[in-house]
Amino acid sequence: MTEPRDVVERQLAAYNGHDIDAFAATYAEDVTVRRSDGSRLRGRQALRDKYAAQFAEGRCRAEIVGRLVEGDWVVDHEIAHGLADEPVRVLVAYRVREGLIDRVDFLG
Repeated sequence: MTEPRDVVERQLAAYNGHDIDAFAATYAEDVTVRRSDGSRLRGRQALRDKYAAQFAEGRCRAEIVGRLVEGDWVVDHEIAHGLADEPVRVLVAYRVREGLIDRVDFLG
């Protein structure tokens, strides 16, 4: 079995490496992403579409400043670079089931 921490770490490496294929491959086909503004993204293809441009531009990078793991959940305290003029601090909760991320909640 693949540990949730390892799946999220592969996702982070793909994000920072701007590898859209490797990034999308860490997510379940029916993934749900809940943004802190209340919006939702559903499905791996929608996720791929959302991130493709910023990956192509090579402008995104996430730095992990803290991580908690409990069961299927990994909660990262991240500093996101390249999305705004200043770095953005955010908490992100990832649920991993059957070796893939099937739910993401941006908490702030």
